[in-house]
Amino acid sequence: MSNDNYTNENKMKQYQYKASMLIEALPYIQRLSGKTVVIKYGGAAMQNDDLTRKILEDVTLLKFVGMNPILVHGGGPDINRTLAALDVEPHFIDGLRVTDDQTMEVVQMVLAGKINKEIVAKLNGMGASAIGLCGIDGNIIKAEKAPVKNGVDLGNVGKINSINTTLLNTLSHDQYIPVIAPIGVGANGESYNINADTAAGAIAAALKAEKLVFLTDTDGVRTVPDDPDTLLYVASRNDIINMIEDGKIVGGMLPKVKSCLKALDEGVKRTHILNGTIPHPIILEIFTDSGIGTMVTG
Repeated sequence: MSNDNYTNENKMKQYQYKASMLIEALPYIQRLSGKTVVIKYGGAAMQNDDLTRKILEDVTLLKFVGMNPILVHGGGPDINRTLAALDVEPHFIDGLRVTDDQTMEVVQMVLAGKINKEIVAKLNGMGASAIGLCGIDGNIIKAEKAPVKNGVDLGNVGKINSINTTLLNTLSHDQYIPVIAPIGVGANGESYNINADTAAGAIAAALKAEKLVFLTDTDGVRTVPDDPDTLLYVASRNDIINMIEDGKIVGGMLPKVKSCLKALDEGVKRTHILNGTIPHPIILEIFTDSGIGTMVTG
């Protein structure tokens, strides 16, 4: 066989593989067309430009194949770096940032003023029509001061009271991809720091979203936290509750799994926890038969 024939055969195999992947994705695209998908994006993936680009390509693709993606972002590492520059040490209780007045100013500046606009600019550069918002805009996230946690006053941390679904539905069902910084607004106009996982879950629940997707730094929920071979591809409510009680789900994973359960209770069809540090995690989970992370079910 000549080199030209070998090259052509290889090209044809590549084309056939791409075609088979598109065909595998077809029923998922058909089923999810017109549906709302809420995606929480944060963690290590936000610190890598190449991973960020691939995740935002996934979000853009969802929009162009007929879905209504809404992106809720975090920004913990950037907040921590800014606090460190100000010689302020961060403190967390069960994955929630203790937020005094100075920290609240930093949170709002970094999330709404920096990260939100960077994400919007990148999405728009891919041909999407993204619009940057924080929970204060249009009273998207109405909140009140969160109660004391484990005997600690969390400061300006908010408990969500309601979500403005009218604004989000108007934008997402039109040409726009809403990109939301998780800052809530109180009855008197005060700002509250809202955990991004909690905000994404509340938004998905209020919109009765088809899917809620968390992008994190690990491949999902594991029965043994440090052992990747113990990944659960499907975890039931009882699985999650038992693992919390046994101390197998702790720290930053707690708000994610609790948001999954709350969202399922309130009408979200499917919830997923995925590794956002691999290329194109959303597409691999939503558009393939096998999936790559943990699907939490009711």
